[in-house]
Formats: sequence, C-alpha cells, structure tokens
Amino acid sequence: MIGRKNPYRDLEKALGYRFRQRRWLEQALTHPSFAHEQTPELPDNQRIEFLGDAALGLVAAAFLHNTHPNADEGKLTKMRSLLSNTKALAHLATRINLGSFLQLGNGEEHDGGRARPTILADALEAVIGAAYLDGGKKRWKKFSTASSNPTAAH
Repeated sequence: MIGRKNPYRDLEKALGYRFRQRRWLEQALTHPSFAHEQTPELPDNQRIEFLGDAALGLVAAAFLHNTHPNADEGKLTKMRSLLSNTKALAHLATRINLGSFLQLGNGEEHDGGRARPTILADALEAVIGAAYLDGGKKRWKKFSTASSNPTAAH
C-alpha cells in the first residue's frame, strides 16, 4: 500500500496495535446500518463483535482472577461485569475517539450514532475481535494485555 495514507493510524496508535490486514479493522468499524445501505455482500461488525465479546470476557476474567486471589466467584463475576459493561466500554471507546472512525448508515449518522453508547461499546468489542483475527493468539495476547488496563475505562 505504498503511497496510501493509513486512515486508521490515529486509532491504531490509541489502541497500541497496528493491523497487518486492514480488512479486519474496516469490518469491525462497519455498522450493520452502513452495510445494509451499501450492498448485501458487505460484511458488518456483528460476527467480529461476537468474537470480541468472548475475548474481552476471557481477558477480564483472567485479570480479575490474578489480581483478586481471595475473591469468590460471585464477586469476580460482578467485577467482570463492571469492567465489560456497555457504559465502561463506551467510555473507553470515547477516550480513543472510536466513533469518528465508524461507518454508519444515514439514519444512524443523523440520529447521533457516533456517540451512542451501545454502538460504541459494540464497535470496541468488534475491534477487539478484529485484533484477534488479525494477529492470531500470540499478537493478540500482547494487544489484550496492553489494552485491558481496567483503570483506562474509568
């Protein structure tokens, strides 16, 4: 891609991760409303969001397990929920300006979708899933470790 500027450079810098295959990031940033307006073949971020949600849950669970050795399962579950709920994810997505990179349909764009917490949280989960697909387990582990600082969401 010589001569082509990377439109996601600032986002990758904020994430601390550079995508090798830009298509995963582009798909993660494609809201279903945009995909449906373009063409039925254009993949949106929902499948990658599913993967990112599971990956985020694992990272949060491992972090809490390791940092709270005396907490029981119920306490750990509540803490994990606080780390990975829509409000926390949307806050983090806002901090990294994720909304400005989203591809939204006309209706979502008009209705303020770039700032809607559910859209931001879902997109962040999709970006996490995209990093896993892009880098495999080894690179993703570095990304998730660097990105999983729970204090970043507060």
